[in-house]
Amino acid sequence: MLLLGIDLGTSSIKASVVDAASRKTIVSVQYPDIEREIIALKPGWAEQSPLQWWKDMKQVILKAHATKKYNPSEIKAIGIAYQMHGLVLTGKNKNSLRNSIIWCDSRAIPFGEKAFKKIGEKKCLTHLLNSPGNFTAAKLAWVKKNEPEVYKQIDKIMLPGDFLALQLTGDSTTSISALSEGVFWDFKKDRLSNDVFNYFGFEESFIPPIKNVFDWHGALLKSVAEDLQLTAGITVSYKAGDQPNNALSLNVFEPGELAATAGTSGVIYAVTDELQYDKQSRVNSFAHVNYLPGRKRIGVLLCINGAGILNRWIKNNIGNLTYEEMNRLSSEIPKGSEGLQVLPFGNGAERMLKNKIMGVQINNLDLNLHTKAHLLRAAQEGIAFAFRYGFDIMKERGLNGKIIRAGKANLFLSNVFTQTFVDSLGIPVELYQCDGSVGAAIGAGIGTGYYKNSKEAFENLKAENRIEPETKYNEAFYERWKKQLDLQLSSLDSE
Repeated sequence: MLLLGIDLGTSSIKASVVDAASRKTIVSVQYPDIEREIIALKPGWAEQSPLQWWKDMKQVILKAHATKKYNPSEIKAIGIAYQMHGLVLTGKNKNSLRNSIIWCDSRAIPFGEKAFKKIGEKKCLTHLLNSPGNFTAAKLAWVKKNEPEVYKQIDKIMLPGDFLALQLTGDSTTSISALSEGVFWDFKKDRLSNDVFNYFGFEESFIPPIKNVFDWHGALLKSVAEDLQLTAGITVSYKAGDQPNNALSLNVFEPGELAATAGTSGVIYAVTDELQYDKQSRVNSFAHVNYLPGRKRIGVLLCINGAGILNRWIKNNIGNLTYEEMNRLSSEIPKGSEGLQVLPFGNGAERMLKNKIMGVQINNLDLNLHTKAHLLRAAQEGIAFAFRYGFDIMKERGLNGKIIRAGKANLFLSNVFTQTFVDSLGIPVELYQCDGSVGAAIGAGIGTGYYKNSKEAFENLKAENRIEPETKYNEAFYERWKKQLDLQLSSLDSE
C-alpha cells in the first residue's frame, strides 16, 4: 500500500509517495522548479491564485508518476499539508471567487485590531487564544468591506489545503485545527466563536462540515482520477496546516516537544496541554493535529515572516550563486560578520514585533571591509538571531524544551545558520531527513486507519545528526543585534 502526500508551499508544491509498511519514501518531487512569485498588487499585500495551486498540484503528481518508481494504482490514501492562514473563497459552483489572500498579507491588520478591542482583549485571548490580528477571519472582514460583490457570492470559506481537497473530491471539509488558525474557534466552548461571527457579521453557513484532522475528507472523483492516473474513490484522509504538519513529520505530538522549520518563513512550534496565549499575540496558539475537546493539545507558534525569503532574495539579486555556494562563502567569514548586521524583517507585518512592518535593515556596512560573503553570513546570522528573539518570548510563557527537532532542509542545510541557531538559543537541534509532503503521506496513513496511532506511524523515525551548542559562542553577537533591533522598534513607535 502506498500513501501520497502533498505539501502546498508558498514557492512550490511538493509530492511524496511513501510505502506504508516500511515508511520509506519512494519518490519526492516538487513543481515548479522555479519558485512561484507572490502577487503584490499594493505594498503589504500578498496573494496567490488557487487555480494555479490546483494546476501545480496536478503537475507535481504526474511528475512523481513519471519517475516510474511505483505503480500509481497502489496509492490508497492522500494527505495534504498547506500554507497556513490563507483565505480562499468559493461560490455555489465550487469555483474560486478571487485570488487567495495568503499568510504574509498585511492589509487586514486594522480589522483584526479593531475586533480585538471591540470583542474585548481578555475575551479574545482566553477564548480564541489570539488576537484576530491578521488571520483569516480579519482577511474575510477586509473582503466584506472592500469587495462586497465578491462577498455576496460566497458559499464557503476555506484554507488553501481545503481548496485542493475540494478539487480532488468535490467535498468541502474543515477541522478544528484549521478553524483555530483562522481564529474562528472558541476553545472555552469548543465551538465556532459566536463573538467573531457576530462582531464581523459572518454567516456560520460559510464554514464547511467540521471533521477531525485524521478523517475522511472526501473520495477522489472519477474524472480527476483519470487525469491523475489514480484510482477513483481513494480517500483524502488527512489535512493540516504546514506547521502542525511539520511537527507531525518530526513526531512532535506531546507537551514539552519542540519542532522548527526555516523555509520562506521561520517557525518554532511548541506543544502544550494548556490553553496558552501571549497577551500581546506575539506568538500564537492553535489546535494541534491531535487536538480533541477532551484532550487538549495546543501548538504554540512563533512565526518569523522574514526568514529564508531573505536568503532567496539575496540569491536572486546579488550575484549568480547557488545556495551551496552561498553557504560555502558565508562559512569563510568569522562569527559576528565583522560587525555587519542584518535585521531580516522584510516580508510583511511581523507578529512577534507586534505586527510592525519594518523592512530589512543592513547596519554597520563598511565599504572598505565588508564583501558579498559578509552579507551572506550576516543575513543567516540575522535570521538565527530573530529565532532567538522569538524563542525568548516563548520562554516567557513557560515554553521550553531540551531539544528542537527540524527537517534537514532549507536553511538547516547551512552549517552557518544551524550552528548560529543552536548557539544563540542554547538548545541542541536534531536533524531528520523528512519534509512536509512525507509527513502528509504518513498523516494519510493514520487517517485511513493503516496505522493504529502516531507512535506506530513514526516508530522508524531516526535523527540523522545532532548539533550541540558551542561553548566558545559569544553572546555579545546577539546582544549587539538585539540592540539594533530595539533602536529600530523605538523609531517605529515614535512615528
